[in-house]
Amino acid sequence: MAELITKQKLKELPIVPYDKVRDYIKTGYVFFSSGSYAFSGVIQKLTKSVWSHVAIVYKDEELGRVLILEAEPYVGIRLIPLSKYLKDYKGTKRPYKGEVVLAKLNFELEKDKLDKAVSFGLDELTRPYDNWEIIRIMTRILFKIGKREKNRSYICSELVRDCFSKAGVIFKMNDTYISPQEIWKDARIEMKYRVL
Repeated sequence: MAELITKQKLKELPIVPYDKVRDYIKTGYVFFSSGSYAFSGVIQKLTKSVWSHVAIVYKDEELGRVLILEAEPYVGIRLIPLSKYLKDYKGTKRPYKGEVVLAKLNFELEKDKLDKAVSFGLDELTRPYDNWEIIRIMTRILFKIGKREKNRSYICSELVRDCFSKAGVIFKMNDTYISPQEIWKDARIEMKYRVL
């Protein structure tokens, strides 16, 4: 399990320069962020966690690109260069406001299984983000209602869960949802680098 972490401890972790670790980052690494945006704060409060976002790293070895496969509010499923988070988030010419950590499974996933996980995510590109899921999660928490039926829209943690499930790695949900926190606290996740 990646160590449970507070916002203060997260901020105290040393930032490893991206150019020093870029060559060591692999497909299948898990991207976690702790944003300082209003929507990020809602996620953090709702899930009682420092994390507001989770995604999967896809490294295109031929082109030498490190990409994030993510479900982004109002955008849907997309690929975005990790460097955009670090230097030009949403075209602002500034980094993402918050902390970014890369983690990995603590075992080597067979290539064919990893390919299945990433291929599933790539097949989902442009599928919509489930913009109403946060409201539904809040309602389920307040009224102690069990999980809902699956639909074809995603929040970030659902995408990560579904991708890894194609590789036989099942992340456990709590009673009503899966959040970045459930993935972070899985016994098979270990932190590698804080890059922002």
